Amino acid sequence: MKTTQKICDGKFSVEMEVVGNGEPLLFLHGAGGLMGVDPFLDELGRDFKVIAPNFPGYGESTGGELIDDVIDGALFYHQLMDEMGIPSAHLVGHSMGGMLAAEVAALDVHRAKKLVLVSSAGFWLDEHPIPDIFAAQLFELGELLFHDPKSAAAEAITTIPTDMEALGVMYLERTKRFSTASKFLWPIPDRGLKKRAYRIAAPTLTVWGESDRLIPPIYAKEFSSRIRNCREATIKDAGHMLMYEQQSAFCKTVRDFLKS
Repeated sequence: MKTTQKICDGKFSVEMEVVGNGEPLLFLHGAGGLMGVDPFLDELGRDFKVIAPNFPGYGESTGGELIDDVIDGALFYHQLMDEMGIPSAHLVGHSMGGMLAAEVAALDVHRAKKLVLVSSAGFWLDEHPIPDIFAAQLFELGELLFHDPKSAAAEAITTIPTDMEALGVMYLERTKRFSTASKFLWPIPDRGLKKRAYRIAAPTLTVWGESDRLIPPIYAKEFSSRIRNCREATIKDAGHMLMYEQQSAFCKTVRDFLKS
């Protein structure tokens, strides 16, 4: 079910997908945003109440001009949870959303019941540089994001529309999303998390696609070395967009960790 909630005395209008029942699970999307068709949310919704907000600047969510850095971004999620009456929840963050989920968990150690970081941004290793996604052409994204850039999942996300009106809408939305994401990821996705990660107290799982060419799997070890009580999981035949490429394996991995 898609719904909209105004928070912070109307400063933010938040469009979100809410699926299922059970313990709350807050899903924080990556720089590309939600796709509009995100079946992994429905699958997770069989066991949890999944809340997947569009971050301000994505979809119909507004208030992005009030967010300048990762602390602002993390506090936005804190405020959203407060006003929804959710004192704590499982946090699952993908890529940029993983960076923000880690910041949420570091700022308030009681906010996250468990933390799942999926191909997460947040650190920078000189010996393993992360490609500049903002400079990549749309046709190059398939290679960066997917194990199989010719798969149906990859083509659904990276196919360039032939209709000029649809093409204009796509580029406008992409520009809007990347303008927001650049506050956290450009020129490099390092905004000081390494100074704060020691505060994360929630049991944590990193989940990586074995073929991730955007944020290589070696970054999982950087997270596990800085977060106590952190485990690692790798999913085969999956790249950066593993929840779309290997939905069943991804959801089972997340579900098993959160239910354990």
